[in-house]
Amino acid sequence: MNETERFEVVVVGGGPAGATAATDLARAGRSVLLLDRAGRIKPCGGAIPPQAMREFDLPQHLLCAHINSARMIAPSERQVDMPIENGFVGMVKRDVFDEWLRARAAEHGAVRRTGTFTELVRTADGDVTVRYEVEVAGGKAEIHEVRARCVIGADGARSRVARQCVPGADKMPCVSAYHEIVRSPKDGENGFQANRCDVYYQGKISPDFYGWVFPHGDTTSVGVGTAQSGFSLREATRELRQAAGLADAETLRREGAPIPLRPLGRWDDGRNVVLAGDAAGVVAPASGEGIYYALAGGRFAAEAAKAFCATGDVRSLKSARKGFMKAHGRVFWVLGIMQRFWYSSDKRRERFVKMCADPDVQQLTWEAYMNKRLVKSRPAAHIRVFFKDMGHLLGLVSAK
Repeated sequence: MNETERFEVVVVGGGPAGATAATDLARAGRSVLLLDRAGRIKPCGGAIPPQAMREFDLPQHLLCAHINSARMIAPSERQVDMPIENGFVGMVKRDVFDEWLRARAAEHGAVRRTGTFTELVRTADGDVTVRYEVEVAGGKAEIHEVRARCVIGADGARSRVARQCVPGADKMPCVSAYHEIVRSPKDGENGFQANRCDVYYQGKISPDFYGWVFPHGDTTSVGVGTAQSGFSLREATRELRQAAGLADAETLRREGAPIPLRPLGRWDDGRNVVLAGDAAGVVAPASGEGIYYALAGGRFAAEAAKAFCATGDVRSLKSARKGFMKAHGRVFWVLGIMQRFWYSSDKRRERFVKMCADPDVQQLTWEAYMNKRLVKSRPAAHIRVFFKDMGHLLGLVSAK
């Protein structure tokens, strides 16, 4: 009988989190297997802030569009433009972007395999056997297995790794997201702008989240998210396309997926498994932004796995969540409060969009988004925004 192939780390899931973790581990000289399903394209708006480009060495050629403004649309149809001064938000197509990340991991020495994870089996010596299915001729599936010292679960919001190994992962609250990729109209046609993202804060489009129109060069993502059971995402997207002047645009594909609402309280199993990306719940509340936080989560998971492999101390696995939340937990807390309050009714959405017209709000919002940190350098602006926000919260400011 042939000896089972062995790696120090097996990364399950080849999205931004998993591919980044595999790259970092391979660069550090660790033997790593990157396992990913075939044909997976995650529904995603595709926004990449400049900080992600700098922090994760992403080349400009991955960007299919440069966005220099966002338009917020209120329930009353009020439109507020938020221009980005001295910068832009890059947009990527996830099939191209994710594949580039996986290829980079392989270039640095990670072994790539295509297959569907099925289960983990503990071994007597403390390792773990990772089993996965590989499709063969005739549509049948073969079971393959490898051994690992550590496993990083980066296989999405409904992570099989997480549900099997990490307590509480099966109860992760999620938003259901759905989008349609359409052929982009010509710039300026029917109000479409190739360098502007449109965000619809309207209860008829989403009762608790928002609808989006995000240009990707020759294609555009038009989609909706909600946590409300029974709400028709397809019908809402149809209405959104009508409102955005995209009803007649050619539809290229349709995709749906769950998006986590908040980070899990625990990311490891206390033995040899740690989570990253959507599997750990690291999608920003209110905005739904996930790519940057997936990249960051993958890096923290890789650091935890390296420390564990070096020392065997299972406490090292907890450093992934601890490091991520130290860096980004405050932002997630603020955005979570914002989503729960401002997205709860059309009356509040109307006030929220009006607030977005304020120059201080715009500047602080873009500075925080572009650089992935809460801005502390302009205390006077923070004070002004605080009192304006309180005025809206208490109803002292007219929504009109």
